Amino acid sequence: MKNLPIRELVTLLEQELTRVGYKEATLKYYRDNWKRIIAYYDERDEQFFSESVGMQYVDSKCDFFTKEKAGLLTQSNIYLFRIIRMMGDFQQHGTVLRRYQRSLSRVSNSDHLSLLAGFREHCVGCGYAVSTQKSYYRTAENFICFTEAHGLHLDKLIAENLTAFVRTLMGYSYKMVEYVLCGTRAFLRYLHSEQVLLTDLSESLPSMQTRKQTRIPSVWEKENLLKLFEAIDRGNPSGKRDYAIILLVARLGLRSIDVKRLTFSNFNWNENYLEFSQSKTSRPIRLPLLKDVGWAVIDYLQNGRPVSDSSCVFLRHLAPIGPFSDDDHLHQIIVKHMRAAKLPISEKKKVGMHSLRHTLATTLMEQHTPIQEIADILGHQSTESTPVYLKSSLNLLRECALNPEVE
Repeated sequence: MKNLPIRELVTLLEQELTRVGYKEATLKYYRDNWKRIIAYYDERDEQFFSESVGMQYVDSKCDFFTKEKAGLLTQSNIYLFRIIRMMGDFQQHGTVLRRYQRSLSRVSNSDHLSLLAGFREHCVGCGYAVSTQKSYYRTAENFICFTEAHGLHLDKLIAENLTAFVRTLMGYSYKMVEYVLCGTRAFLRYLHSEQVLLTDLSESLPSMQTRKQTRIPSVWEKENLLKLFEAIDRGNPSGKRDYAIILLVARLGLRSIDVKRLTFSNFNWNENYLEFSQSKTSRPIRLPLLKDVGWAVIDYLQNGRPVSDSSCVFLRHLAPIGPFSDDDHLHQIIVKHMRAAKLPISEKKKVGMHSLRHTLATTLMEQHTPIQEIADILGHQSTESTPVYLKSSLNLLRECALNPEVE
């Protein structure tokens, strides 16, 4: 589908969005934007769509890349960017696979929907963590959407079809590709077990050569972390909540999903410990409730938490009042207070909640805390995941350096 005139590309893309069930109001929004994009191409005598020209259009409309570096993008800026990305995806792969609309199921065939429902139950029966179940389900949904868009029958799939699907992952981080490949293999094995596929094609799926340990975790410098804490306005309810959440991650190493799911019963105030079952591994963990963390949570509960019947400790403060969704990674909380602290926000360095876990792990390693103890604190299933934090500390790397004169 490469090198299509932009008008023809838009026509085919609208047909695909209609096929997968996009609402008329949403289609009208896209049509209005497509008209303006086409007009921009006409002004430049560009007949064929290219993402590079599309990004020039986005930048001309909202100064996108300058705002992105400064962390000042609005939702409308991001939507405009996504429209161009959608057009690029469709031109390259002939389908729309990225999650441009979270609530929309893009699978139209009723038999395929039944297969997906069965695969969801299969994942539950396998004891996968809830996050893994959701990830695998989304991957299976994307895979089926890809086959439907290309007129492929699941029972007649061949290895070449899998290679074409993997090509749609170009541009994603290696970690995301790794997750998608794992989910796709699980779905292919399921199709074989249900005799939809006579051959187990999971082994035909291209593998990824990059090893997990090649990445270098993002960590915070101590002074920047202190600036972040100091910038949080603890005089208002949301500031009290954010401070407690950030401390739980930075001081105890909790994952965002576990922070969001904490309930009152997880806190043992008499004996000063926090106990819960980890969402990712389903393993129970008990952590000491450090004094500063405990008082931050108490301050929020007594002076900041909205009135609610929810058993979850941390709530959204905008209507409707309730717990955070599982899809909310709390990234916006970090970015909000980084801006207040005037800390640099760069696309080259991740600054989400997970970077606070990385920082804790690196600090513990620099303090020569045993690997097993760090793995227990972070909730790693294996100590193999923990030594990667050596790479984020020059001091630790110096200690590991070999003396060339010693044989």
